[in-house]
Amino acid sequence: MAATVALSVDVPETGEVHRPVQPGPVSFALTLSRADLAALLPEGAEAVVSRAALRVKVAQNGESAEVPWQLNAPSTPLPVDGDVALVHTGEVPYVTFGSAGDVDFSVGEFTVELRSATAAPEASAPALATVTCRFEEGESGHLATTHVTDVNEDEPSGSPVTPATPAGGTARAEDEDITVEPLAAEDEDPDYCPVDPPVGEMDASEAPQLPPGDPARVLENPKAPPSCANAAGLANVWKLNGAMIINDPADPALISVITAKRTVIRPTQAPGGYYFRIDSLANLKLPDADSTFLTFGFQPVTAKVSFENGPMTISTGTSGSGPDKIVFSTAYFQQSLRLHDVKVNGTPLDVGGNCRTAKPFKVVLNGGDAYKNVGVGGLLEGEVDIPPFTGCGTGGEDLNPLFTASLSGPGNRIFMNQASTCVPSNPTRSYCPPPPAVLPGTKPAT
Repeated sequence: MAATVALSVDVPETGEVHRPVQPGPVSFALTLSRADLAALLPEGAEAVVSRAALRVKVAQNGESAEVPWQLNAPSTPLPVDGDVALVHTGEVPYVTFGSAGDVDFSVGEFTVELRSATAAPEASAPALATVTCRFEEGESGHLATTHVTDVNEDEPSGSPVTPATPAGGTARAEDEDITVEPLAAEDEDPDYCPVDPPVGEMDASEAPQLPPGDPARVLENPKAPPSCANAAGLANVWKLNGAMIINDPADPALISVITAKRTVIRPTQAPGGYYFRIDSLANLKLPDADSTFLTFGFQPVTAKVSFENGPMTISTGTSGSGPDKIVFSTAYFQQSLRLHDVKVNGTPLDVGGNCRTAKPFKVVLNGGDAYKNVGVGGLLEGEVDIPPFTGCGTGGEDLNPLFTASLSGPGNRIFMNQASTCVPSNPTRSYCPPPPAVLPGTKPAT
């Protein structure tokens, strides 16, 4: 039986000894012909759910270990003929290494269990059929290479490889001296993310869209777990030749995230070519920012800026293949600004309680391939056009022209650096509590 496989996962290019290396959310598509599926399933089957078990090998310095990746596909309708793509998604365990050196991630054989679409996902009923696949001779299962460094040479290196598995799972390396034990859950329900889960509708219109060709399959994941992350940034005001800190790392607010809430995929062999996109929903309630500028080049003005943000859609993915391959990452939301506590040369200026941009404006941030995925984070940047201001002034004084002339217009750059997400429900609970974010243009403290 012939099958086509499309596996998408982001693995960090670098890591540190004794620090988790977390592969990003995984999408694994197995495409079979309808005729082959018909031979495996009961007659009259109209839909199927499936579960994929991948045997992923991690190898470093002559040692290796196997980490199980368990992925699930929702109910997939079965057409009368043609090909059927079973798209499995999910999070996978992180891996921790005890010594420095390059680490190779590769996948060997994998197994897919086909189950009745009417059965509950957690049902213990036996699978209708099990498909075990291996690569053809000459095909490589190599996924990625991570370069692990030892930032503290005085620290004992420990065992060469210590991968972590989900609670209840055990992996054994090819070398019997390397074993992996289940993680112990010291705290069953840690309050690592003290923010409400994000709400609102996703809008991926600013991400690269599906090229002409066959339609893509859209998979909604209503059970995607909530998570959180730190993010810090800078916003330049072009007219004033200055900048202000967004979400000051000294007292940050958390981003609330639901990762991989929607997946859009079209197989490589489909007309129009390969397309894969993961959409995540986020809410970012920023604290007020303090800004100080020289208005018109000589007058010092200080103010607090309140950010009123709509739901954020973070889209990461790949379009095309070969030399035409595009790796993209975008974050898109609508934003309004409100000014208050304004002082001119130290003297308070009453601007009223509703001095704001006349309308919301688009914020589109792009990370290319520097922003790997929501789980790992990275740097995003973009440029916004600040609208005119309205509602500024009291007692009949119209201050709208002052702020419009000083602030409004195009060319205002935004740089936002997101740290890794903490997923409290993940048995490994890597990156919990959420690590701090590094302000763009600075280096982390050592």
